[in-house]
Amino acid sequence: MSDIGSPKVKGPAGPVKKGDMVEFKTLLKHPMESGLRKNKDTGETIPAHHVSEVTVNYNGKDVIKSTWSGGVSANPYYAFFLKAEASGPVKVTWKDNKGESFSAEAKLDVQ
Repeated sequence: MSDIGSPKVKGPAGPVKKGDMVEFKTLLKHPMESGLRKNKDTGETIPAHHVSEVTVNYNGKDVIKSTWSGGVSANPYYAFFLKAEASGPVKVTWKDNKGESFSAEAKLDVQ
């Protein structure tokens, strides 16, 4: 499905102090079908297709793992905070119930 993907992760625009709590914002283009909705034209149930797992990796270590279901809206926005300990990548990976995986990362600059 070409309407899926384009993951984005955005962190602080510049350097941050060690120990600061910093916010990251993410966005993924995904239909997030619950499997309960019906096609208005045919009456057939639209198959479930949703993100089932989100993982945040900071400097090679998984720091957040969450399980999602079909109850999350389409094109999910996800924000979280991390304690800035060292400079390095913050990578977010989304996996869906059809086996597709999407990743994006932002660089955290700690001074």
